Amino acid sequence: MKRVLFVLFTAAALVGAVARPGNVSPTLAPVLAARRWIGRPVRSADLAGKVVVLDVFTVDCINCRNVVPTLRALYAADRAKGLAIVGIHSPETPVEQQRGYVTENLRAQGITWPVAVDNAFTLWNAYGVDAWPTQLFFDRHGRLRKIIVGDSQDDAVRATVEALLSEK
Repeated sequence: MKRVLFVLFTAAALVGAVARPGNVSPTLAPVLAARRWIGRPVRSADLAGKVVVLDVFTVDCINCRNVVPTLRALYAADRAKGLAIVGIHSPETPVEQQRGYVTENLRAQGITWPVAVDNAFTLWNAYGVDAWPTQLFFDRHGRLRKIIVGDSQDDAVRATVEALLSEK
C-alpha cells in the first residue's frame, strides 16, 4: 500500500512539474514588453520564427544553476537552427536585485543570452510562475507548448527543444 501511494504521489508531482493549468500568459508579449535588460533587449523580430525558451531563475538558486549547463549546451548547439533562450531574472533575495551582482553572476555562470530584469515579479506573475527554475517553451509560431518546473529534468528539456525545432 505504501508503495502504491508513493507511486501515485510521484506521478502527481511529475505531472505538475511539466504542465500547469490556467493563469499563464500563452504568448511572448509579456517578455517583449520588459523594460530592463542585461544584454541587448529582446524585440519581436529577434524571436520571430524561432523556438523560444524562457528561463525564469535567480542567480543564487542552486536548482537554477543546475539547469544552466544544459541551457548553455543547447544554446551553443541549436542557436543556428532557430533556438532562442531568454532569461527572466526574478530575485529571491535583496542582493539579487543589484544589477552589478546579477551581471557578475551571469558572467561567472556563462549565461550569454539576454536576461530580462524582473525585480517587481511582473513577468513571474504574467507567466504564472511559482518556483525557480521554470522553463517555458514556445514553438516557432509563438505558442506556449510546455512548462518544466525544477531542475534534474535535462532530458525533458533537451527532448522538448529537439521536438519543437523539428516542427515546421
